[in-house]
Amino acid sequence: MAKLFNFLKSAPPTPPVQAVPPPIGTLRVGLGQLLVEGGEPARNLARAVEQIAQAAAQKCELVLLPETLDFAWTHPSALYEAQPIPGPFSDVLCEAAIKHGLYVCAGLTERAADGRNYNAAILINPQGEIIVKYHKINLLAVEQPFYAVGQTLNVVDTPLGKIGVNVCADNYLDGLSIGHTLARMGAEFIIAPASWTVDYSVTEEHDPYQEKWVKPFSILAKLYNVVVISTTSVGYIVGGPYEGKKSVGCSLAIDANGIQAQGTFNEFAGELVVADLKRPHRPERGTEIGLMLQRKGYQFDQLP
Repeated sequence: MAKLFNFLKSAPPTPPVQAVPPPIGTLRVGLGQLLVEGGEPARNLARAVEQIAQAAAQKCELVLLPETLDFAWTHPSALYEAQPIPGPFSDVLCEAAIKHGLYVCAGLTERAADGRNYNAAILINPQGEIIVKYHKINLLAVEQPFYAVGQTLNVVDTPLGKIGVNVCADNYLDGLSIGHTLARMGAEFIIAPASWTVDYSVTEEHDPYQEKWVKPFSILAKLYNVVVISTTSVGYIVGGPYEGKKSVGCSLAIDANGIQAQGTFNEFAGELVVADLKRPHRPERGTEIGLMLQRKGYQFDQLP
């Protein structure tokens, strides 16, 4: 017993529990704030290919492009001219991924086999294969005449890490259950093509996105130790219910330690923002995640 007491007394102290486990690598991401013109898919895709090339030149492993970059969000032409996936528009992006040897995530409008349109996001690997195709779930009321509601969520294993894909308003506070589910499915990175818009009178002196985007991204990042990344379009909106408003960039990458990258807030700020993001270590699985959330004070059993 004395020997055991002496051993325990000389043993090193138990290390403190870390709030954020150390990362297991880094991911270089290009956030492609892209000028997206309503009803101009050829010009929009040409700019997308150019940004993919820029990302490759800066040694990005993944480039994230905006929501519905083919026709622009809720542009009426999408109702009649949307293409299938795989199809001619996605083929352009797949060819660029092969040529430049990187992962590409982009938002497109998909005409499904049943004739319905979807606000889609695809993730393409460097071999040009579409490894995730996702349909937006948390549709705004004004976009519901244009797109059907998605019905699936996916997380894919890649050499870069486990990646989950959603779109824009799926990351609203009222849609945050979508991000919760992707995190419960093991995502280390949640990536989201988006088209953040404001009234034409809003200037960069105002920042309406602290509560709307930074807050929900931070909630997911801190609860689950995930990285949430969203890239948005820029330019004035023509056609559709938001005509006259503008997309203003302000792309974001947030992890458990806060904002790691942010694009310029301006309707003319077409740019590629390059960020080196730490790949988080997420050892918890299944009910272990629930126990971790309980330790952080998350309430499962209370109504508002």
